[in-house]
Amino acid sequence: MATIYFSSPIMRKNKKVTPVVGTRDAILGIAEKNGVNIPHECRDGRCGSCLVEVTHLDGENIRGAMLTDKEREGLKNIGKLSVKDAERASVNDLPPKYRLACQAIITDEDVLVEFTGEPGGA
Repeated sequence: MATIYFSSPIMRKNKKVTPVVGTRDAILGIAEKNGVNIPHECRDGRCGSCLVEVTHLDGENIRGAMLTDKEREGLKNIGKLSVKDAERASVNDLPPKYRLACQAIITDEDVLVEFTGEPGGA
């Protein structure tokens, strides 16, 4: 079972969320269902306003869902997907630390999701 910890300077305190097993909601959907307001505009992976930083808390046992083509392009467009991170994602199936909350799906692992509260800031 995954546990997601949300942290932002705009939140009074961090929030711990344990999504329902089998949920395939993106981070943004899980946040909204639990009263966490991640800034967003398009919900389609194109604008980059829902940028978050994801830290995997299970050590080397990373199981995060990989980048969709939309997310890969969106991250590239806002300068948050380095060549090295893109290669790691493609070759080694390791997700980058910056993700788009509207696209990124968390699987069975514990993660910390941080965002600034400013659209496109992480």
